Amino acid sequence: MSAAEWSSAPVGIDASRWVTRSGCRDVLAVVHTVTSGQRLLEAVETIEADRRVQVVFAQGPDAFSNGVDEFLRSTEGVVLPWQQAVRERFDLAIAAAYGGLRELHAPIVVLPHGACYGKTYGAGASAVSYGLDAQRLTHNGRVLMDAVALSHDSQLELLRRQCPEAVDRAVVVGDICYDRLAASVPSRDAYRAALGMEPGQELVVVASTWGQDSLFARNGDLLPHLHDTLATDRYRLAALMHPSVWFGHGRRQLRAWLADSRQAGLMLVPPEVDWRAVVVAADYLVGDHGSLPVYAAAIGCPVLLTDQSLQAVHSAGSAQEVLSATAVRLAAAEPLAPQLDLAWRRAREVGAKVAGRLTSRPGTAVTALQEQLYRLLGMTAPGRHRAVEAVPVPDPGRW
Repeated sequence: MSAAEWSSAPVGIDASRWVTRSGCRDVLAVVHTVTSGQRLLEAVETIEADRRVQVVFAQGPDAFSNGVDEFLRSTEGVVLPWQQAVRERFDLAIAAAYGGLRELHAPIVVLPHGACYGKTYGAGASAVSYGLDAQRLTHNGRVLMDAVALSHDSQLELLRRQCPEAVDRAVVVGDICYDRLAASVPSRDAYRAALGMEPGQELVVVASTWGQDSLFARNGDLLPHLHDTLATDRYRLAALMHPSVWFGHGRRQLRAWLADSRQAGLMLVPPEVDWRAVVVAADYLVGDHGSLPVYAAAIGCPVLLTDQSLQAVHSAGSAQEVLSATAVRLAAAEPLAPQLDLAWRRAREVGAKVAGRLTSRPGTAVTALQEQLYRLLGMTAPGRHRAVEAVPVPDPGRW
């Protein structure tokens, strides 16, 4: 029984009787975490409208899988148990993480799940960039992936150093996330209106990644400090927390921890709202070593970093390293207004440098990735190409 037969009907001995459309190419989207799932959806959207293609989803094994069940339900797609997904044969599998991929029976394409491949693990000379290392890309000496999607030409050299046997599988496609952010900038006024911004108000977004080196872990008093320091008639605060913060601690607990700030006017943006709309709406972004400050800076948003140069987590030459070296460092004990002004004055220069390291194919990622997916499927892409769309206007009624 083909994947198309069970993906359109209940699984069972007579499942093929219930198929409405047969003969489709079968594509498996492997979702390991909420963050990787959000990135995968944009890849899926480049091919799922093709009537020759059937896309199904499965949850891949990962230590940070909290929230994936809820995310998969929100896609409204067909979701297969992992045990079934590894028994079936697919025409293509797409992932933005690595757990369990060696068990699949399909050509595999892997995408970065954040801003390029900017994070390292290990120390000193043994440090490697996560995602472009042999530990992730090979098994028993064999390269697992049929395509490794890169956002920048410089990552080819990084891959050549860390996993030379995978270089011939690398394809530089650019960064869809950045392209959609750039396409969303003209909708800034609509995003600000949806967030309730009044004329003359400025939006300060505080963005935290996850883990013990994150802003939320190391700077727990920052939000109350900003509320106490910034004039409430001029500034509004919004918080963007990494999905692993939301699902690692639970929605109820996170809201409870931030109850005082929420009562003081903080907009705590839930993980199902597209964070890019909030970043485009922002006048300033305060962040750590995560991906959001990189993307914000790349579209010209003034960025202030709370980290004291966590160079150990940044790949050499990455957009993260460039931002870490050029962005304003927030000094909470100092007056904030001059720091915001300095970030604003540096924003254009910093943004150009960061964007130049984030992608070497600006504006073309949708088309380039689509071409690679069709190549692996052994199909000719439709003559039409999807335009890069602005992200949806947030619905504050949901939160």
